[in-house]
Amino acid sequence: MPVRSLTQSVLRWPEPAAVLAQVRTWSARMGAVQPGLQKVGVFGSYGRGQAGVGSDLDLLVVDANASGTQGQRLLIWPLAELPLSCDALVLTPAEHARLLACGSRMAAELQRDTRWLWERPQPSCTCIASP
Repeated sequence: MPVRSLTQSVLRWPEPAAVLAQVRTWSARMGAVQPGLQKVGVFGSYGRGQAGVGSDLDLLVVDANASGTQGQRLLIWPLAELPLSCDALVLTPAEHARLLACGSRMAAELQRDTRWLWERPQPSCTCIASP
């Protein structure tokens, strides 16, 4: 949200880099408490790098444990902690893959504009090769 400057009577809109940094921090915190969270990205103006005054945050959350309607899925995510008004889309990995493959306008926009800000680290393989 815009914040009031302590020395002026005007509102300042947060800088895009600061917004993205806060989303990264929020995503890492959510990843620590939501084991199904796979990755978090932004699309729209923040994904394209064109965000400015008045831009909202379009968030893409890929959650392996997501179920129910979009409204129900959003209830577990504390979006009010993010620095701006947020439109979020919560998809399972399979739903995300199907959406990207469907050829819709939304799929094209997500493929073009999504900027991934956080991904769950993949466990490293500690396999021992057989002699």
